[in-house]
Amino acid sequence: MTFISLVRHGQTDWNLAKRIQGSSDIPLNDTGRAQAETTGRALAGGRFDAIYASPLGRAFETARIISSHLGLGEPGALPAVAERNYGEAEGLTGAQILERWPEGTPVPGRESRDDVVRRALPALLELGETHPDESLIVVSHGGVIGSLVRHVTDHALPGPGEVIPNGSVHRFVYDDGVLRLDRFNLGPEDRDLLTASVM
Repeated sequence: MTFISLVRHGQTDWNLAKRIQGSSDIPLNDTGRAQAETTGRALAGGRFDAIYASPLGRAFETARIISSHLGLGEPGALPAVAERNYGEAEGLTGAQILERWPEGTPVPGRESRDDVVRRALPALLELGETHPDESLIVVSHGGVIGSLVRHVTDHALPGPGEVIPNGSVHRFVYDDGVLRLDRFNLGPEDRDLLTASVM
């Protein structure tokens, strides 16, 4: 049994402006770095064996900051958990997207949630296979985490309008070829759950 804690990266200026980032490589802002520090401190004291991250800068820097609190060294790059590609919608706000492509209209170049799951899930299953009985951290993105949570909970989570906050932790369990959700939307205030022994 392997525990995989998916962490959403810290805030960027595009997050703050409510612009869709997708595969655009937008860096953390000062708030995002502070969020990564807070998450790292909250995770410190738990037992973690390795850390991986999306290669996009906002995720990889978040992972480096978290790792500095856990003594795990340089994160491993995991390209399969890079953010969902939003095609021509990248850089736009939700209102601008709806104006250009009304509800139900395909956005050119946007990756479907199913496609996100098809690339991200096998990478996590492989981590589970290659790290038996370990606890891992994977720093990723809201679109990827949300797609995986929907998939493994049969769309029970997240609820309507429920967001995945910057710096939040979502713990999955890999066991015998299956990934399931163990804890959803843990924040620094949930330190006892974040650091609880899960082995």
